[in-house]
Amino acid sequence: MRASDAEEEMFDLLVVGAGINGAGVARDAAGRGARVLVLEAGDIAGGTSSASTKLIHGGLRYLEHREFALVRESLAERERLWGIAPHLVRPMRFVLPHRAGLRPRWLLRLGLFLYDHIGGRKRLPATRSLNLRAHPAGKPLKPGFTAGFAYSDCWVDDARLVVLNLRDAADRGAQVMPRTPVEALAREADHWRATVKGGRLFRARAVVNAAGPAVLDLITRAGIASAAQMRLVRGSHIVVPALFDHGLAYFFQLPDGRIFFAIPYEHDFTLIGTTDVDHVGSLHDVQPDPAEIAYLCEAANGYFQRQIGPQDVVWRFAGVRPLIDDGSGRPEAATRGYRLDLSDEAEGAPLLSIFGGKLTTYRHLAASAMEMLGQRQPLFAGPDWTANTPLPGGDFPIDGAADLTARLQADYPFLAPRWSERMIAAYGTIAWAILADAHTLGDCGRHFGHGLTEREVAHLADREWARTADDILWRRTKLDLYFSEAERAALDQYLDGRDR
Repeated sequence: MRASDAEEEMFDLLVVGAGINGAGVARDAAGRGARVLVLEAGDIAGGTSSASTKLIHGGLRYLEHREFALVRESLAERERLWGIAPHLVRPMRFVLPHRAGLRPRWLLRLGLFLYDHIGGRKRLPATRSLNLRAHPAGKPLKPGFTAGFAYSDCWVDDARLVVLNLRDAADRGAQVMPRTPVEALAREADHWRATVKGGRLFRARAVVNAAGPAVLDLITRAGIASAAQMRLVRGSHIVVPALFDHGLAYFFQLPDGRIFFAIPYEHDFTLIGTTDVDHVGSLHDVQPDPAEIAYLCEAANGYFQRQIGPQDVVWRFAGVRPLIDDGSGRPEAATRGYRLDLSDEAEGAPLLSIFGGKLTTYRHLAASAMEMLGQRQPLFAGPDWTANTPLPGGDFPIDGAADLTARLQADYPFLAPRWSERMIAAYGTIAWAILADAHTLGDCGRHFGHGLTEREVAHLADREWARTADDILWRRTKLDLYFSEAERAALDQYLDGRDR
C-alpha cells in the first residue's frame, strides 16, 4: 500500500503499540474483518515484550496474593497458546526445592495442588514430589536441598510471539508500521486523527491504546482525563553459561520473600530472573542496574554449587512492566492483572486503553477488548475466533515439533541438527517456505554465521519488519549470544546496503 493511500483511508481501528497486547488486538480485529493500522514508535516487541522471563504460566506466586481469578485465567490460556503456537510454546517442568526456614513443605504442596486443578489442565503433567538426593535436578544444587516438587508450565519465545501475531494480522489485511511514533492524537467527531513523525496523518473510527508503560502519556496527548494510575516496575534478567546440563527449569524461593527462575536457555546458557524494582526515569534503553545483577548472582549462588558473579554475565536485559497501581507496598506484590478502560460513549469515537497484562493472558485480553468495542461498533462483535486458530507456522499437532524437526532435516540434509531445531522453533511450517528449493548451504545465499543465511535474513526483513542487526539477532532470533562483533558488523552492513 502506498503512503498516500494509507493517509486517505479511514481505518476501522488504530492500535498504538506493537507489544504483545497490541499485537493480539490487531490480530483479533483483523480476523473479524476490520481494517487495522498498527503504529509503533520502535521495533516490534522492542520493549517489555522482548524482555520478559519468557514463560507462559499461571503465576504460582500469585496464589499467595489471593489472585485466584488471574491464576485461573492464565492457566486456562496456557494450553490454548501451546495449541495455537506449538513451535513457539513448549512445555517445561519446573523444580521447586524446599528451603528450610521459608514456606513449609505442606504449604508448597497445597499451592501446587491448587495450581494443578483450578485452570483446566489437560495435557501437562501434574505435580509430583522429588527426592533431590536421587533426582538429576538435585545434582547441580548445594547439598542441603534434599526435597522438592516438580510442576508444569510452558516456555515461549516472547518476541516471536508478538511478531507472529502481527504477521497473522498483516496476512488478514492489517497495515503494520514500526518506527512510526504517534506525536498527536485528536478526536474529530466520529473518528480519530493520528499525526506521526514527519507530519503524516491517519484516521480511524476507534483507537486501542496499547502503549504499555507509555499508556498514560498517550491518554494525555489525546486530551482525555483519566484517574488511572500506573506503577512502573522493572524486571531484570541475566544470562550466564549453563549452570546445569538437563532440560528442567528451577523456581526458587528467597529469604526476602521474593522468587526467581533459572531456566535452560538456547542450549548453552541459563536465564536467571527476575527482579522487581520500581522504575523511574526514561523508558528508552532500559537496562539492569549493577545492584540488580549482583542480587541475581547472589540469589543463584544460594542454590547452585557453581558460583557466578557479574563477570560471568554474557547478556543482561530489563523490561518495564506497566502494572496497575493497586497500592501494594512492595513492587513484587503489585497485581499482574489487567484493566481495559473504554472512553465514554458521549465523548464520540471510542478510545480503549490497556493497563497491565502479561504474556500469558494477551489473547484473552484481546478478545475482551473486542467484546467491549463491539458494544459500540458491530464490526468488532462476534465469536472469540483466536482460541483455536494457529499462528503462522503453527499448523501442526501440539506435540509434533520433534517430528517436524526431523522432517526438515530430512528434506534439507545440509542443516545441522541444532539449526533444524532452531528453524522449527522459530518458524514452524514456514521453515519450508524460507528454505524453498535449496539443496546446499550455498543455495541459501550468504552465510552470516551460526546458521543465519541470506534467505532467512530476507524473510525477516520482508515478512517480519526487521531492519537492523539488533532486530534480527536479539528479537527475531537470539543468535547474538554466538555472533562475534565482526559477524554482527557484517550483518549490519549488509542490511544497510539492502535498504538503499
